[in-house]
Order: sequence, then structure tokens, then C-alpha cells
Amino acid sequence: MNILQSHTALNREEWAKLRNKTPLLLSKNELENVKGTNDIISLQEVEEIYLPLSRLINLKVEASRQWKGVTCSFLDKKPKKVPFVIGVAGSVAVGKSTTARVLRTLLSRWESHKKVDLVTTDGFLYSTDTLEKKGLMSRKGFPESYDTQKLIDFMVRVKSGVDKVEAPVYSHLTYDIVPDKAEIIRNPDILIVEGINVLQVKNSNPLFVSDFFDFSIYLDAEESDIKQWYIERFFLLQKTAFEDKQSYFHRYKDFSQKEAMEKATEIWADINAKNLKENILPTMRRADLILRKNHDHEIEKVYLKKF
Repeated sequence: MNILQSHTALNREEWAKLRNKTPLLLSKNELENVKGTNDIISLQEVEEIYLPLSRLINLKVEASRQWKGVTCSFLDKKPKKVPFVIGVAGSVAVGKSTTARVLRTLLSRWESHKKVDLVTTDGFLYSTDTLEKKGLMSRKGFPESYDTQKLIDFMVRVKSGVDKVEAPVYSHLTYDIVPDKAEIIRNPDILIVEGINVLQVKNSNPLFVSDFFDFSIYLDAEESDIKQWYIERFFLLQKTAFEDKQSYFHRYKDFSQKEAMEKATEIWADINAKNLKENILPTMRRADLILRKNHDHEIEKVYLKKF
């Protein structure tokens, strides 16, 4: 990756020192429960990478509250609780879900913001039926496969301090929106929004999802590594989730290793690699913080935006 002129680069050792005695309030069992399928993360990784990050976000939450207080004082209005919103972006299979869940757990251990919620933008994909009618099933995950206006409306309500906001629910098993089911967001202290599309912009929209973020994170890695992680995950799911008859990918459960490799490689090349190059990777420079992974899933470098 080229050096980002707008970001300060810190190696792992430099970043780890910024923990500044932040306690590790996460057990090994808890870490196992929050990590994603075939993702690799250790308690050492949490200590050296995620504890400094949780400290930085804590400081930003406090500063945000102070700034809101100043603004309300100037306007002679009573302060209203509004969630601090964090966006987590990056490619399919890069480890966004694990990062989001680890952060959620760590941030909820701080006294000043115990209520931390997490939503994924998968819930704002169009239903399979709609995608098929639009001829977009082969473009699932691309910007046009999302109900962007619905996602924007959700963010508006969250940032307006609405007490109860509903988010649609997505099933990775059925590969579709779950009908008549919603996740209720009740004005948390912090809301983490995770998805491949959260930093993308469209010229046709007056508002972008990222307009509502107080802080944004991008997970980065070599494309060859992400591809390998995707294929490894495909093999793992073939022996687990794909066995379920309700799984959208049930038809792949009896594929030979060669057939599974060919299918996973085909899906990566035709959909995920294209989406990464065209729509996801170009948004990296917009992130406030970039976490750069090596081939072993370890974060080797951190890039923090200067301005």
C-alpha cells in the first residue's frame, strides 16, 4: 500500500504504547465468542491494537459530548443524547465483523459509555426477490444492491436521538432479508455500523452514510490474502452452514475439494474482487483510521488521519 499522505503511519510497537494502561477487560472465552468464522485474533492482538483504539475512541466520545454541550449552550438549548457513531468498512472476508464485535465489547466496559450497539448494513440489502426482479443477484454487495435511502433514513433517525429505531435483519444462512423481523436500536451511547459500503459515496445522493459518522475505520490487507481467507471460509462453511437445507448455498455441500475451490475462486473473481477494486478500496483514504493486516491476520500497521 502506498503511504497515505493524509494519515500518520504507526507500526505495531508504536501503536501498542498508546494503550496507556487501559485495562484488558476481555477474557479468552469472550474473544472466542465474538470472533468471526475462520478469523484469527489473539488476546495479544486485543492488547496491542484494540485497547489503544478503544482509548482513542473513548477520548473522542468525551470530546464530542463537550462540543455538543458548547453548541447547545450557544443556542440556549438543552443537550439531547445522541449516539456516537462508528463506521467499520473493508472487503468481504477481511475481518470487519470480528473488529466490530471486539470493539463493541471493549467500548462497553468504559464507565462513560456502557451501552454500545452494533448493526450491519447487510440488513439494508434489497431482498432476494427484489434483486432477482432487478437482475442484480450477480451484483449483490455492489452499491446498487442496497436500499441506500432506507439506510440514510435509519441514520437520520439515529443521529436525531430518536429513542427507538428499527433496523432490518439479514440472514447469512438464507442469504436474504428476514421478513417481519427487526433489530431495535434504543439510543445507545455508541452505535457501530459495519459493512463493505459504509464509506462509499454516490453523486446522486445529497447525503452519504459516512456523513453521520463520528469516527470511521477501514480494514485493509493484500488482495491475495483476502482472497485466500475467503476461500478458506468457503471450505469451512461447506462443512458447517452449507449442510443446513435452509442454506442458500446448500447445493455446494457435496462439492469435491476441487469443485469447491473452483466455485469459491469464481465467486471471488466475478463478484468480490470486482467490488473491492471498483467500490470498496477507493474509499480507504476517507477513513479516520486504517488497520493494515498481514497474511497471518495480524495488524501490522495503523494509519491515523491527520486532519
